Amino acid sequence: MSLNLLAQDKPVQIVFDVTSDDARVHQKAVKHVKMMSKAYPDSDFEIVVYSGAIDMVVNDKSSVAEDLKMLAENERVTIAVCSATMARDNIDKSALIPGVTVVPDGILEIAQKQVKGWSYIKEQ
Repeated sequence: MSLNLLAQDKPVQIVFDVTSDDARVHQKAVKHVKMMSKAYPDSDFEIVVYSGAIDMVVNDKSSVAEDLKMLAENERVTIAVCSATMARDNIDKSALIPGVTVVPDGILEIAQKQVKGWSYIKEQ
């Protein structure tokens, strides 16, 4: 039993893939990262937003703006948005929730994390 407890305390690295325009999916992703970042404070988490989920990180459109601002203050949590999606939807960086980082490509960001051993969760 003690081995099982030690395994649960080992830090993890998880990237969350969010592409849905459904606010319920956005809320689930935030809930998962909030709970896990509290339970595993030495672990790293990243939410990658692209495609139809772009409103999740736009300050005046997001249903989870306050939660994302709070999560972005945690140095072990990253909220990233795809610059290609921003360009497609004509969204300027100034419209983003404070603390959101811009990456060149959301899919590539996820793939690079997986190459480095990060676990992958598709939020649906």
